This record gives sequence, C-alpha cells and structure tokens, in this order.
Amino acid sequence: MNLQQKIFKNGSITYYYSSLFFPKEVKKEVFTLYAYVRTADNFVDVIPQKKEDFYNFKKLTKQAFREKTHTGNIIIDDCAALFNKRKIPQELIFSFLSAMEKDLTKKDYEDFSELDQYMYGSANVIGIMMAYILDLPKKSFPYAELLGKAMQYANFIRDINEDISLGRIYIPKSELIKHNLTNKDYLEHQNAEKMSALIRSQIKIYYKIQNEAENGFRYIPKKYRIPIQTASNLYKWTINKIYKNPMIVFEKKVKPSPYRVIKEALSVWISLL
Repeated sequence: MNLQQKIFKNGSITYYYSSLFFPKEVKKEVFTLYAYVRTADNFVDVIPQKKEDFYNFKKLTKQAFREKTHTGNIIIDDCAALFNKRKIPQELIFSFLSAMEKDLTKKDYEDFSELDQYMYGSANVIGIMMAYILDLPKKSFPYAELLGKAMQYANFIRDINEDISLGRIYIPKSELIKHNLTNKDYLEHQNAEKMSALIRSQIKIYYKIQNEAENGFRYIPKKYRIPIQTASNLYKWTINKIYKNPMIVFEKKVKPSPYRVIKEALSVWISLL
C-alpha cells in the first residue's frame, strides 16, 4: 500500500472501499487525487489549524502546477502529473485550495448563494476532476458537479457536531432563521425539537440535489458505475439513518462499515448485470 492509498484509506471509509472497485489504472489515479485533497483538508480541519503547513502546501502546488517543477512532495507532484495526463484544467485545483483557505477563517454562511461559492471549490470541482479521470463526456459534467455537491451537503449534515467543535456552521444562517434558531442555539443544540426539524429540512435539500445528480449516471460506463453508485447509495443510507433520528449526529458519526460498503458494491454489480 503506497502513501496515497494510506492517506485515502484513513480519510474516508465510504470513498476508499467504494473506489477499490475501479479498474486498476483508474483506481491509482483516484488514490492520487483524493490523497491530495485529503492532505490539504487535514491542514485546516484540525485544532490548532496548521496554517503554515497549508500555505506551504499551496506554494508548492503553484510550483508544481504553474511552474511545472518537481517539489519533492510526492502528493503534490503526482497530482500535478495526473492533471497533465488527463488534461484537467489547473484552475480546478486552485478553486479547491481557495475553498480550503476559507476554512482557516470563515465560520458561517449567510445564505445558499454564499455557501454555493464555497461548495464549488470544496465539492463541485472534485466531481469535475473525477469526470476527467473517467474520461466522461462534457455533457456529464453538470451532473458530476451535482453529485460532488450532494455528497458535500450530506457531510455537512453528518458532521454537524464535528464542525461545531471547530466553531463552524455550514448550514446557512437563512435556514436557521426559518426554524427560529440563532448561531448560539445551533452551537449549543439544546433544543432537540428545533434542531431535528432543521436537520430534516436540510436532508430534503440533499435529496433534491442527489436526485438531480443521479440523472447523470447514464453517462457513466458500467465499469465505473459500481464504485460511484456504491458511494452514492451509501451516502443515502447514512442520511436516511439521520433522518429517522436527527439528534444522532450529536452522539456519533454515522458511517457505513467496510463490510456494508462491500455488500453494497456487490448489490450494485448484480443490478448492472
């Protein structure tokens, strides 16, 4: 197991075990991409934040991508080589880094217009990068963006308690207001009735994005459908569990076991025969 694979495995059960079902060459490229984004994310999603490490990572990325020089950082250099091989636009990686940089200081969002700007860099572009890796047609890209966005919003719901520990609120303030909640109410989450109603309303938003994204599955070759549909289905499984008991997000992080991921992948494989 190489470094990229180790980083990926430690970062996400759902993504990692689903990705094992990609063909060998594509799987290697997926590991390369996710090791990069996970490494950057780990600099900002920790207490205390590793700001110096993040900005050094960003500086080396500029060297590797724009100046086309080897940095000695295998995570960055391999990712730059991947972008060059698959002809992925460089602005996507810098949009991602801009979103991660926001996490160093920004704690909340006024409305979906503001949040969407953040999500474009933190999630939509990942979907586009994956579409390039899989060599999907350009008409699939809007759906790839939506799938990345849906999974990101599911993470916001699942990780509410974790984000609170970081002092962050990703659910827009406009949504809190609809449920007569302030930022303070949200951070303290004492009113289970209001918080449950808020969480369920956000789950409905996730479902809408997810359903639109799935219209793009028709553009994905069967050999790639298994890992993608598996991850997608397991995000729905996670969100369905939270919908039944919204306050569970404050008790534990809801996520499937490796066994469930493998079981779901086999189910998807059978459905595609």
